[in-house]
Amino acid sequence: MMAKPITFVTGNVKKLEELVAILGTTFPYKIVNANIELSELQGEIDEICIKKCKEAVKHVNGPVIVEDTSLCFKAFGGLPGPYIKWFLNSVGPEGLHKMLLGYNDKSAEAVCTFAYHPGNSTGEVLLFQGRTEGEIVFPRGSRDFGWDPCFQPKGYEKTYAELPKSEKNKISHRYKALKQLQDYLIQNY
Repeated sequence: MMAKPITFVTGNVKKLEELVAILGTTFPYKIVNANIELSELQGEIDEICIKKCKEAVKHVNGPVIVEDTSLCFKAFGGLPGPYIKWFLNSVGPEGLHKMLLGYNDKSAEAVCTFAYHPGNSTGEVLLFQGRTEGEIVFPRGSRDFGWDPCFQPKGYEKTYAELPKSEKNKISHRYKALKQLQDYLIQNY
């Protein structure tokens, strides 16, 4: 018996592209996409993901995945964190870099959390989280994906935007979270 497709609820085409590339062609589940407008929530990272997933499962008849990404500046005590989308929309990658100009600590942590719900009445939301340490630098590289131009992962001389997608997809916060989710789903196939 074939498992129900899993619906990835996102309107971000780049997140969908990365998810599909990271999972690869041997992943045993079919992933479908739904661009459902979910509430923009405030709170801690885990709390936001759980609430988003519970809202998404109300719209989807079956298993569902949602994802939330945060960029946490150490100098700001973890902010902008889950609010990075609004900071980025307001000031762009250059502005994110400028925000830290007066601080010695330019370190940041990229955090990706996938929330999964099996889509049944007895299921619960499960969280899978990946973290990548790095620093905020003057933007370099392609401008096609969020704050990638100003995030340089620890141990690298290039930003996420300068790395080939295949390389980024082996080290990123999204990869780390998705690998945990993938392992869980394969074990429970």
